[in-house]
Amino acid sequence: MRFTKWLVTLTITIVTMMGWALTAEANANGELTAIIEVQKYYRAIHIMAMLLMGFGFLMVFVKKYGRSAITATYLLVSIAIPLYFLKDSLGLLGGVDSEIDRLILAEFGAASLLICAGAVLGRLRMHQYLLLGLLFVPCYAFNEWLLLSGGLGLIAEGNFIDTGGSIVIHAFGALFGIGVAYSMTTKTEYETPIESDNTSDRFSLLGSMMLWVFWPSFCAALVVPEDIPTTIVNVILALCGSTIATYITSLKLRGKISVADIANAALAGGVAIGSTCDKVPAHYAFMIGILAGILSTLGFAVIQNWFHALGKKVDTCGVLHLHGLPGLFGGLIAMIAVDGINKGDQIKGIIITIVAAILSGLVAGKVLSLSGRRKVPYLDSEELEIDERIF
Repeated sequence: MRFTKWLVTLTITIVTMMGWALTAEANANGELTAIIEVQKYYRAIHIMAMLLMGFGFLMVFVKKYGRSAITATYLLVSIAIPLYFLKDSLGLLGGVDSEIDRLILAEFGAASLLICAGAVLGRLRMHQYLLLGLLFVPCYAFNEWLLLSGGLGLIAEGNFIDTGGSIVIHAFGALFGIGVAYSMTTKTEYETPIESDNTSDRFSLLGSMMLWVFWPSFCAALVVPEDIPTTIVNVILALCGSTIATYITSLKLRGKISVADIANAALAGGVAIGSTCDKVPAHYAFMIGILAGILSTLGFAVIQNWFHALGKKVDTCGVLHLHGLPGLFGGLIAMIAVDGINKGDQIKGIIITIVAAILSGLVAGKVLSLSGRRKVPYLDSEELEIDERIF
């Protein structure tokens, strides 16, 4: 009898202790999850700083369009994020359960939209930036679904390497914007010079520095915790590489350093390292940054004028040379730099992005052109209240 009571007591004690252990483990897991979510929130806020202050100030280099550029930035971010959330809430084109993950993915979409808008900056009326967002986000989400979520079975989920969005975010946004520009740029807009001055250039450099500082958070936003240190170091080294390469290349090609090159091409390393930011050793990251900086500076110093003259069109911010070419380079270099990569799916994803972005951009440009035209491009006073005494 005593033995039975002792056995029952022992059993109850063991079960109770197991319950405590499971509860403690659950609490620990819950606390770890909460910590990870808070860390993601910090990176999400860094990305928001990039979107509003980084992109916003980078685009104020147009002397008489700075106020409009900042206003357009507000509108573009404010339309992209809710649209992406709406897409997820309707269960369209995949989705995630975590609210903070959804916010970060929506911010990625907003970044791509801002890149796209840079191609036609100054040539849209203010309401057309909102319309551009309405047209862009579904196309962006569709391409993202095809490449990253196994949409339509074209690419197996996980086979396309693009952690920081060199292709999905940067190349898609730039090529979509080029499509829009080719659809709707008029002869008058092509012939109107894009002017800058000392003040607009300084603000543009400030925006570039903001992007430089927070770019590691952008690439590491959804990386698993154990890979975050590698990602951050790689992004910083890539940016260092592209900055040095931009300085040298700009000096060699132009004879003097171009502020436009420094403000833009110095960021090309962050664009190019995106695909492989968590997968390559540090010296690879630095070299990728150097090559991206050279490529981007060549774009701004040599290719841009030829590209504009070829089609009589204008890429206002040079997004093809900052985001398009370095983004494509980053996606392609992954096939060499990453062991075990599925090269067929990687190249397939790049081709899908190029075709989808350009075609959807061309269509979007036609739709936008039906909704009105600016009388004079690159001028705040056409739509904003401006004190002419200080204009």
